[in-house]
Amino acid sequence: MKWHERPFVSFDIESTGTNVESDRIVSAAVVTVDPATGRKDMREWLADPGIDIPAEATEIHGITTEYARERGEPAADVAYGIAQALDVAWGAMQPVVIYNAPYDLTLLDRELRRHVGYPLNPAAVVDPLVIDRKVQPRKMKGGHQLGTACGIYGIDLSTIDAHGAAADALATARLAWVLATRHPEIGAMRLPELHARQIDWYAEQAAELETYLRGVKLRYEGQEAADAVHCPREWPLRPVTEEVTV
Repeated sequence: MKWHERPFVSFDIESTGTNVESDRIVSAAVVTVDPATGRKDMREWLADPGIDIPAEATEIHGITTEYARERGEPAADVAYGIAQALDVAWGAMQPVVIYNAPYDLTLLDRELRRHVGYPLNPAAVVDPLVIDRKVQPRKMKGGHQLGTACGIYGIDLSTIDAHGAAADALATARLAWVLATRHPEIGAMRLPELHARQIDWYAEQAAELETYLRGVKLRYEGQEAADAVHCPREWPLRPVTEEVTV
């Protein structure tokens, strides 16, 4: 049986911002999906991140600093709980599906280091963003955002009975299944091979993006700005580049 025909896990985080080194988890969802039966088992977390949630982040996920402080669990408990849920999936040889995996996994890794004292050790990961960019390159605004990709593949997000991280995790699970179904070469790969291929694909995609961004910077801001552009090549987890602080 192919990987997308067996139960797999989908994971998503909502956070205080986009910097994986300093921002914090606000909410998260881990959803186990069984394609054969349609059954979905969902776990959700709301964290008190320990820092203020910027208004820009609240506009995206709807969670305010006050709400998180009043109702959220300690950040350490949330990070540990998520990591345990993912470890259970990896221990059962199930892939964890994550849209833009280096963001979510690196943020979780830094939270674990910050609050629990040990790193994340991911195993099989499936990243629909990397796969979509490989099988269907697009050059348009928002072309590879989750909602845009789901629309292109005919995934009706209005039928998802969830919100926030849970909704994005479910959408990601559907997108992964559709990609594996419509592109048989993806669905037929064994998980170790697919994981290894994504490492290479991501590095290639990052290099292409870096070249493009450097060209834009060179045109409008000059050589110094162009030379400063760097797109990380590591997937699915970025190495630690600075001290993780509380």
